[in-house]
Amino acid sequence: MTKRKLDENDIPAEASTHETQNSALEFADLKLDARLLRAVFKEKFTKPTPVQTEAIPLALAGKDILAKADTGSGKTAAYVLPILQALLHRKARSPLEKSISALVLVPTRELAEQIHRVFVSFSLFCAKEVRSVNITQRVSDDVLRSMLADLPDIVIATPGRASQSLNSATFSLEKLTHFVIDEADLVLSYGYEADLDAISKALPRGVQTFLMSATFTAEVETLRGLFCRDPAILELGGSQKEGTGVSQYVVKCAEDEKFLLAYVIFKLHLIKGKCIIFVSDVDRSYRLKLFLEQFGVRSCVLNSELPVNSRIHALEEFNKGVYDNIIAADDQEVLGGIASRKASGRDPESEEVVNPQDESDQEPGERAIKKRKLTSKHKDYGISRGIDFKDIACVLNFDLPSSSKSYTHRIGRTARAGKSGMALSFVIPAEQYGKHKPTSIASAKHDERVLDRILSRQAKRGKEVKPYQFDMKQVDAFRYRMNDALRAVSQNAVRQARTRELKQELLKSEKLKAHFEENPDDLRHLRHDGELRATRVQAHLKHVPEYLMPAKGRKGLAANDLGFVGMRKTGENRIRRARMHNRNKGRRTDTGARKADPLRSFNAKGRP
Repeated sequence: MTKRKLDENDIPAEASTHETQNSALEFADLKLDARLLRAVFKEKFTKPTPVQTEAIPLALAGKDILAKADTGSGKTAAYVLPILQALLHRKARSPLEKSISALVLVPTRELAEQIHRVFVSFSLFCAKEVRSVNITQRVSDDVLRSMLADLPDIVIATPGRASQSLNSATFSLEKLTHFVIDEADLVLSYGYEADLDAISKALPRGVQTFLMSATFTAEVETLRGLFCRDPAILELGGSQKEGTGVSQYVVKCAEDEKFLLAYVIFKLHLIKGKCIIFVSDVDRSYRLKLFLEQFGVRSCVLNSELPVNSRIHALEEFNKGVYDNIIAADDQEVLGGIASRKASGRDPESEEVVNPQDESDQEPGERAIKKRKLTSKHKDYGISRGIDFKDIACVLNFDLPSSSKSYTHRIGRTARAGKSGMALSFVIPAEQYGKHKPTSIASAKHDERVLDRILSRQAKRGKEVKPYQFDMKQVDAFRYRMNDALRAVSQNAVRQARTRELKQELLKSEKLKAHFEENPDDLRHLRHDGELRATRVQAHLKHVPEYLMPAKGRKGLAANDLGFVGMRKTGENRIRRARMHNRNKGRRTDTGARKADPLRSFNAKGRP
């Protein structure tokens, strides 16, 4: 028997408490189509996760699902497989019938592309029977109509694009059977209220609804009342909590020491594997990228300014292991209905960056969550939630987030699917704030208060955030090199790099789109971690001299990074080359000419 518990409205709901019975279940026990099972095994899925074990049987029975499960717990497959199973069953009965049968709504374009790939991979062996399309791409209305004209079975969209398409004759929801909102706790926070109201009025009766969320917030309750009818409530995550397998460390340091420690960490290869570096805003991401470039450490930047196609491709390449380091500008943390200060219209230079008393650490029933709309720029982007990063060894909070919830979601990028990982956070003590103006940011003023919230939140989860102590005597040996690099990364250099990369990515994204469609293999050569060269190049910084190397750090360096650093420049200087060219003008370069002896030709009296 399954136990029942009361939800927020004192209504008995199904609870997922029979994990001991289901822990031994295989995918074959879920009565899925053989073609789906082949695709599941091809994707190297061994056993269903708890959310899949609970949700798939209920979904196959036709129940509405309201599921809370943490990032990386397999929520996407929990609704993708039942939808594909139902469509295959219907196709077997009516093979010639064509209609849009499933609509999946997500808050961002990146997440839409990610979910579309999941549908494609799981329908690999039934691609002729079931087709899916992602309509979030920036295309003309004519192209959009052509994508929908053939009536695909599954449509993935943002609420805005779906609402816009309702007026099109090719986008008919009359025969819709399945409706999904993924990352339900974020969708309303992205300002899609009007779009969701319009969609709810267009849905036919009897549609099976899936609401998938990482948290139960007031927004999720609103969507539940709008779309669900007596849903099965699944609240899972005990063994799959974000940050479960994460070793968490915090380093208290001065503002400029963030850059010093980043240099030491990446140049000495103290982190093995891929790393996400979170910074507070777009300018900060380019400053850090240019700083690391001075030492030959390559990285790519991910922020809301870049074109969507470039972001998606950079994520794909990062997941494939093409890049080791990605710098993410989490410049609009929208978590559980809370927008960033920029999105909510607050002055980014104001002193009060975060108010710990207003932070959403309480349960939804304890306080009302204010709804704030994001600007159109921010609707398309979200980095700490939803995006599927694979095999992340470390999350580096170069700039501490503004809330403990954001911290939890950030560190959830690592230690996914039972793997281990590390989270390292830099914290500025109050007495150190504002001491180094070139590297100071307003949000660092409240780092210690945010850290207290983080420690409290993690303690409630039974997790410990440990202090990490670097041997600063050894680290200080690199300080003068850090200062050389920081002097080169001026505000003007950051501005130029920001403009240059935006131009480059726009060119790659728009002008070459048709070329890459015809020549997909050429995408391999499209890189996003190239040097921006907005700063003067200091070749000597790319190598670590032997006398600076700590004994334990020597093993982590590659052979070509270690060695004697001479005083001469290793590369030709453009200005020096021009001076030498001008100096040699008019001189004979004939090697056969006899050179004059200055001692014999010298005449003290001035006579020949």
